Amino acid sequence: MIEAINLSAVELVEQIKQRTIRVLDVMLQVIDRLEEARQLNAFISVDKELILSRAKELDARLSAGDPLPLHGLPINVKDNIDTEDYATTGGTPALVGNHPANNASAVQKLINAGAVVVGKANLHELAYGVTSNNAFFGPVRNSYNHDMIPGGSSGGSAVAVAAGITPIGLGTDTGGSVRIPAALCGVCGYRPSAGRYPEQGIINISHTRDTVGTLARTVEDIRLIDGALTRHGQKETVALENLRIGVPISPFYQQLDKDVAEVIKVALGRLKNSKATLVCADLDGLYELNEKVGFPIVLHETIPDLKKYINSHELPLDVETLIESIASQDVKNIISPLLGEGAIPDFVYQVARDKHRPALQRLYRDYFRNHNLDAIVYPTTLLTARPIGQDASVQLAGCQVPVFSTYIHNCDPSANAGIPSLSIPAGLNTDGLPVGISIDGPAGSDRKILAIGAAIQTILPQIKGPVL
Repeated sequence: MIEAINLSAVELVEQIKQRTIRVLDVMLQVIDRLEEARQLNAFISVDKELILSRAKELDARLSAGDPLPLHGLPINVKDNIDTEDYATTGGTPALVGNHPANNASAVQKLINAGAVVVGKANLHELAYGVTSNNAFFGPVRNSYNHDMIPGGSSGGSAVAVAAGITPIGLGTDTGGSVRIPAALCGVCGYRPSAGRYPEQGIINISHTRDTVGTLARTVEDIRLIDGALTRHGQKETVALENLRIGVPISPFYQQLDKDVAEVIKVALGRLKNSKATLVCADLDGLYELNEKVGFPIVLHETIPDLKKYINSHELPLDVETLIESIASQDVKNIISPLLGEGAIPDFVYQVARDKHRPALQRLYRDYFRNHNLDAIVYPTTLLTARPIGQDASVQLAGCQVPVFSTYIHNCDPSANAGIPSLSIPAGLNTDGLPVGISIDGPAGSDRKILAIGAAIQTILPQIKGPVL
């Protein structure tokens, strides 16, 4: 029998449609893999009977000659995205009993296309962190080294893909929450242009910055899901030798972990050998501007966005109760002050949203235009995975540095600007831990960025998968 866990999403759907493997057999393999990988704690909830029931329905539909675009494709869904068949907890105690009446729009689109939700993935509590060390549901463990973090906040979704449980994960990204775990877990992670994917049915912490994102082992698989979510047909193709790619040493290549720098150096060498034109040009002033945008927006929007979710779902609690019950101290330390003296004033928020964010978007737009660039590339994170439990600080280049700001350092600006950003595996460091490289493009250039990513992935080393 075909081993479904070794196939890409594209290959698996094709095999199902050709009827060389049944959806039921695929799901039985998924269930076996779930058991084999239980120690990774990638999932909060799974319903095996529901999975098998859905598989039988899809097999019957295929027998009737009615295939769907994603027929029988197993996916995992981050547990801050609404699902009818599973509770949506946000990884926090107060929402354990939250059973939404409807699927999130993105989930519904994928189900309509034939995907099967095999469970809700574990995450950093309320998606407010980068380690996925969840104090209530337990830490998610990196499949390459079980003592290490997988990144966050979509840690469970990334681990489930890396471990071969599902070929696709649906996550959310505020300032790197899809791309950081993708980099640390050796998979691809994609944050689309702002507004590209439907956003209804998410526990938002910042409606301006949040977006659904996708995780997969290949860029071609991400393109498959992008097509299902947007209904865009023809995929773009690119030739690397025709591309101009920016390499902004400042601010993205500074303060890198030595092992990360070595892996990225090799990746850039392969890009250069492919005849792509690499343009070294700094993005001057990016971080000074980004700091005026990121935290003022997200910290101001968190409380009203949580209130909106509670009210729209008619939940029997208020936002104060939800925040009081937060189990992860690092999350509580950030959110609790927002109810009082730590709240961001309205005028600070409005200036960040209406002045500084447009200026940041303009900075990127001018950079791409002035240097005639198709994309930029940079290390997704400054460092690889670090041990679980180091929630406040980690070691980088012999110094203790803050966990949160260090891991989001390279991902945050593109999130604030709302431009497309794709992380793909660049290689493994000397400890066998994955390193990611990111590809960003102008706003709205999603199809081209995915085409560029697919082309670049073919010239990078194919990293060895984890051993459970």
